[in-house]
Amino acid sequence: MAESTMPEIADAAASRVGRYRWVICGLLFAATAINYVDRQMIGVLKAPISHDLGWDETDFATVIIWFQAAYALGYVTFGWFIDRIGARIGYSVAFIIWTLGHTLCGFAGTAAHFSAARFVLGVGESGNFPAGIKAVSEWFPARERALATGIFNAGANIGAIVTPVVVPFIVVTLGLGWRMAFIITGAASLVWLVAWIAIYRRPREQPRVSAAELAHIESDPADPVEKIGWLRLIRYRETWAYALGKFLIDPIWWLFLFWTPDFLAKTYHLDLKSFGPPLIVIYLISDLGSVAGGWSSSTMMKRGVSANVARKLTMLACAFLVMPIFFAQYVDNLWLAVGIVGLATAAHQAFSANLYTIPSDMFPRGAVGSVVGIGGTVGAVGGMGMAWFTGYILQTTGSYTLIFAVAGSVYLVAVGVVHLLSPRLARVK
Repeated sequence: MAESTMPEIADAAASRVGRYRWVICGLLFAATAINYVDRQMIGVLKAPISHDLGWDETDFATVIIWFQAAYALGYVTFGWFIDRIGARIGYSVAFIIWTLGHTLCGFAGTAAHFSAARFVLGVGESGNFPAGIKAVSEWFPARERALATGIFNAGANIGAIVTPVVVPFIVVTLGLGWRMAFIITGAASLVWLVAWIAIYRRPREQPRVSAAELAHIESDPADPVEKIGWLRLIRYRETWAYALGKFLIDPIWWLFLFWTPDFLAKTYHLDLKSFGPPLIVIYLISDLGSVAGGWSSSTMMKRGVSANVARKLTMLACAFLVMPIFFAQYVDNLWLAVGIVGLATAAHQAFSANLYTIPSDMFPRGAVGSVVGIGGTVGAVGGMGMAWFTGYILQTTGSYTLIFAVAGSVYLVAVGVVHLLSPRLARVK
């Protein structure tokens, strides 16, 4: 009886401690929003860039592939780097690199120049989630991590909402062109870097954290001190449970991010000035999904459900909610299609918030960044294949039929793979 009341007692105690850890979560949210503004701008600006530089569908896909190749290489490197140097410096380095690459896009004169700039962007942006997950594992006890991850992961959707508002304002309203859109947004984002360096410390090094909050943060059993290299980590089935899940679902998120503006433009004859509101609605729905996914599994765990059941039940429900995406292309009403796409992106974000939390369920804190890095690399490799496939299909058929068929089916496969490789999400010994 005493054991069954422990989560309730811990939650009551948590309500009386400080909440500085949520300031850290807010910084992670802001960085992820900036990350996705920088990432999504090429999708929003596809038409004017393609017109000025003479791109076809395969040229656009090639630029995306170079970004994802860099993301794949950088993800595993940053995971290792952040585990050793820490989230504060590691995140700062990643942010500087990706801001440089983003800004250089404004000076690109050819597809090759653009690919090079996006390669630099991909290297830097690959550090965002390893650093964010590392910070969450340092600042939150296990039962709060899915919620914290869901909240900061929701920054992706805020970035995707801000982009179709800010970019048309710079390009169309101010008449500054797509090049200045990259330069202005890159310069403005440096405010976050100053705030991060000034605020972020580990909980024990941050004087604004109360003793009660520190005890709450450190309420989980202590992890082993040993550092575990990624060459050793790839031998574990648990690593591949996470990595193959990322391989299957990450390419679909890339598809939504880079090709949704194109889908809306071609299907409903929208342009840079008019597809802003539909994109905003899609990513507002996505935001709700990201937070709801973290809330769902965290709430179940607070009520005594195991992490294994809570995570997998949430992901299974999300897999079914993605399936209607196949029918979006056959809907005549724009806003009904927006609802279907928004539901799919929300389900993805809810699925992703739980998948991102699995490494901290199974591995000690010293290995979390590396496992996330391995998964991100494998996911980016899958994204490269999806980008090539999407470009080829659109260039040859002009239809999203096969593309959406893949998008609607892989999440069920991902749940099955995660369960097969880690039936209990047990801690790695």
